[in-house]
Amino acid sequence: MSREEQIINERLRKIDELKKKGIDPYPHKFEKKHTSSQSLKSKLGTKVVTAGRIMTKRNIGKIIFSNLRDHTGDIQIVLQEGETPSKSIEFFKRYIDVGDFVGIEGRVFKTKTKQTSILVDKLTILSKSILPLPEKFHGLQDKEERYRKRYLDLVMNPEVKLVFEKRTKILNAIREFMDSRQFEEVDTPYLQGVYGGANARPFKTHLNALDIDLFLSISPELYLKRLIVGGYDRVYTIARNFRNEGIDRWHNPEFTMMEVYAAYWDYNDMMELVEDIFVYVCKKVNGSTKVKFRDKEIDFKKPWKRMTMVQAIKKYAEIDVEKKSDKELLDFMKKNNIEKKGDSWGWHVQSIFEHFCEDKLEQPIFITDHPLETTPLCKLHRNDKSCRFIERFEPFCMGAELGNAYSELNNPILQKELLQEQQKELSKGNEEANPYDEDFVNALEIGMPPTGGLGVGIDRMIMLLTGQDSIRDVLLFPFMKPETDEKK
Repeated sequence: MSREEQIINERLRKIDELKKKGIDPYPHKFEKKHTSSQSLKSKLGTKVVTAGRIMTKRNIGKIIFSNLRDHTGDIQIVLQEGETPSKSIEFFKRYIDVGDFVGIEGRVFKTKTKQTSILVDKLTILSKSILPLPEKFHGLQDKEERYRKRYLDLVMNPEVKLVFEKRTKILNAIREFMDSRQFEEVDTPYLQGVYGGANARPFKTHLNALDIDLFLSISPELYLKRLIVGGYDRVYTIARNFRNEGIDRWHNPEFTMMEVYAAYWDYNDMMELVEDIFVYVCKKVNGSTKVKFRDKEIDFKKPWKRMTMVQAIKKYAEIDVEKKSDKELLDFMKKNNIEKKGDSWGWHVQSIFEHFCEDKLEQPIFITDHPLETTPLCKLHRNDKSCRFIERFEPFCMGAELGNAYSELNNPILQKELLQEQQKELSKGNEEANPYDEDFVNALEIGMPPTGGLGVGIDRMIMLLTGQDSIRDVLLFPFMKPETDEKK
């Protein structure tokens, strides 16, 4: 029998023994009146009633020291002969293990080493743990295990919780900023009969009640535009998106995106909005526009650098794509082992940009004026007579795309043609193409004013602002590959 099996059996025995004594090891409630933090700040001699998980247990004869942890932190509890009732001392020695939840009544005092502690008068078992916590000094170190068992990660590595507390503060600051700019927060469907708004492969499901296939939302874009048609001027949503694509340090199949639409704006207005959002949130949450990420200092102060996609390729790939034909770009791609993303000039440009440029973009920068083929939902560039480019930008930082924005296409005739082309691509097997959305086209035919649109990857923003190297470090429950049962 392994050591862990011995511990489990011993704890199960204690549960049975408690039940025989008429003591419920899992009572319904406890009147907790003070947190660990409040207890630490209390005056000496103050009576407190608190509760939490036992993290350490040290018996040195006539005195027992133990660390009690709740959501505010740790406090030492002390059981001492002559001060603590013998009944409580014996109960603690016999039935309480590291990992158990207990309720404590006692008074605040300082030990000989001047550590503020609680001298226990009364102790109540609140939840008897069966599985032992990881070994004290090595703890829960394996990253995969920490992601897979986030509950255990939070128990053993309380500093992890600070990241998620900051995540909440970032989300609150974003909403505070958007509300101050007169944007209204709205909800859009996660289950959609027709998906759209991004080049992505969807997750498919089935609604039994109506016997129809549905898709998890890859983007809220087309619903938010319907609201602009309906008379909203400024809307945003912070929503889950679901994309059936790769998993890496920047990607998770389920992620959080903020999408924003403003009537009478264009992509230039959206660039300013992005800068203002980051500056506001950085100062609100971190107290500065500067953050440390991968040992590098990033500064989100205004103004961010702006560079067209063509200019970026000239700088980093040393090729002028505007002067090259489809064949010349293909030859260049083959020479440099660049994977082809599509069969047009615009997709070749996009592929070259991703290969040569993205990882060079460390400080915040807007890459503007993308090729027409990269989205069917954006206006042609007003100053481009060649009709090759659109009014689109993506903010980049530390080699990662942080968002996407357009001067939104509101011409229903052109939009219909472009979406029909997407439908043809989908029918040919391009799984990332969008299906034709007749209702969305109908909405545009009712009339949509000039509109600026923006999507910001919230998880990536949080990664940068908290200095976390992987998206899984800012998601409480990231997607994990199922564990295989070796015995099976």
